Amino acid sequence: MIATNRFTIFVLSKTFRINQSAKTKIMKHISILVPQGHTSLPNIDGTHQILSEVNTFAERMGMPPVFKIQLVGISSEISQRNGRFTITPDCLIGDIKQTDLIIIPAMHGDMQQALESNAEFLPWITKQYRAGAEVASLCIAAFFLAATGLLKGKQCATHWASANQFRQMFPDVNVVDDKIITHEDGIYTSGGAYSFLNLLVYLIEKYAGREMAIIISKAFMIDIDRHSQSPFIMFQGQKDHDDDAIQKTQQYIEDKFEDKITVEELAGKFAVGRRTLERRFKKATGNTVVEYIQRVKIEAAKRSFETSRKNISEVMFDVGYTDTKAFRDVFKKITGITPVEYRNKYNRGMVAV
Repeated sequence: MIATNRFTIFVLSKTFRINQSAKTKIMKHISILVPQGHTSLPNIDGTHQILSEVNTFAERMGMPPVFKIQLVGISSEISQRNGRFTITPDCLIGDIKQTDLIIIPAMHGDMQQALESNAEFLPWITKQYRAGAEVASLCIAAFFLAATGLLKGKQCATHWASANQFRQMFPDVNVVDDKIITHEDGIYTSGGAYSFLNLLVYLIEKYAGREMAIIISKAFMIDIDRHSQSPFIMFQGQKDHDDDAIQKTQQYIEDKFEDKITVEELAGKFAVGRRTLERRFKKATGNTVVEYIQRVKIEAAKRSFETSRKNISEVMFDVGYTDTKAFRDVFKKITGITPVEYRNKYNRGMVAV
């Protein structure tokens, strides 16, 4: 529980004027799933703690509890981390007739095995959603949510490092690599790792109001306005495919990133028609050729900003750009921030110019 004293609560309750409608809202039932296997304990415990703290603040401000929070499983005791931890759910899925929000924590290890071990959850989630419940997946729990079919045709966020694997497994879902949060038709997804905290604040704002979301963001020091995971993405290329010609094309781009590379040059070098190259490249990597070239160049620029004392122009020329505006625009499009902002964020030795 967050350490708070009477003065803190007094200040908060005076600063944030909670309207009367907030005092009469019906308590929302929250079902935090506890899957079998290796699951993110911070997702489970962190979600439980933060939502419980909403109730604590509400009580001290003269409001009724906002949430009824339960850990929900498919067995009475669930071993985690090779037996190092054991979680005892509050109830089993068969005990829940209706819920308002299902939260699915990230599941680690072999994804197919995780799906099989927890298959009993899938029809229950779907049934609850059809009955009016909302559903939220945290990080790579998006894989499990997608297995229900509820994400078909919708946008989805997940950990950026798993985005390509997700696309291969669920091609009918629109993965948005850069997003921290997606929300569509009562289904929520969050980006990688601890970005689940941003989704929790988003959900708290929806269920308990902006004032409560601000209180929680300050109490837990969560950046309430962070919307993109782009600055954290490390581009590693998409090479988990069997197209040998495209593999060679990718390697050539990565080896020659400092040069000005054209699609026509690549098509000629590897004896493939331009249209054929573009079609096969997009199918294999998820990027167009031009997008891939840009991402390789920008990843090289990012590494230089992180480790060297070169200025913006020097790095720009090193990765094959000669137009400052073009470099800045592409860099910001891919990372979400400008070259100067990125350098100042990740290189302590540099001073903004």
